[in-house]
Amino acid sequence: MKFAFITGANKSIGFETARQLLQKGYYVYLGSRNLENGIEAASNLKAEGLNKVEAVQIDVGDEASVKAARAGIGKKTNVLDVLINNAGISGGLPQSALDTSIEKFKEVFETNLYGVVRVTQAFIDLLRNSSEPRIVNVSSSMASLTLHNDPNWKYYTTKGAVYLPSKTALNMYTVNLAYELRNTAFKVNMVDPGFIKTDFNNHRGTGTVEEAGRRIVKYATIGNDGPTGKFFSEEYNPVTEEIPW
Repeated sequence: MKFAFITGANKSIGFETARQLLQKGYYVYLGSRNLENGIEAASNLKAEGLNKVEAVQIDVGDEASVKAARAGIGKKTNVLDVLINNAGISGGLPQSALDTSIEKFKEVFETNLYGVVRVTQAFIDLLRNSSEPRIVNVSSSMASLTLHNDPNWKYYTTKGAVYLPSKTALNMYTVNLAYELRNTAFKVNMVDPGFIKTDFNNHRGTGTVEEAGRRIVKYATIGNDGPTGKFFSEEYNPVTEEIPW
């Protein structure tokens, strides 16, 4: 049996990703900032007959919480095969480059970048014990510098001075992480789940959580001949799925 840990998995895309991994036979540690919400989410999955799931309290912006989650999971398994860094916040709108406070930048980066770093560093030892370790960092096509400089891109006018840089920074962190792990069995990639209808965007998205989960699971379960250090968006590029930086 393989083991996966997903942050921000009590609802929306994270929850659906957990469901699809469970359907593939994985044991899933379902990360949730609020433990009660996580327990409820796990119960809902068990009601579907997906029993290999367990809620884990984790606030990726809190060092003590991350360490406690690592210690708790480490008491139950010494191997983690998949880490999906899904937890993220938007920071709200509007996000003006001139008017947004430094405090707002810190808040968003605390979750979207520093949180990923904390979790990855905390769980890397368990991942190293896997024969096929996989890390997926959930990114966004909105993080692409190339696309945001293309007036013909359909989302060109959708700017945001806080959220977008946080994901662009996450992409660069992921490139460095993949490079450091290049001579190992690790596969480390960034996946844009797409413009998905969830409460994250006030349900303005056009895609479904099922589509998003499938896109993430694809790279969480890729074989040893699969890519690493890449940025994928099936929504942007349905052929090769690679997206420009």
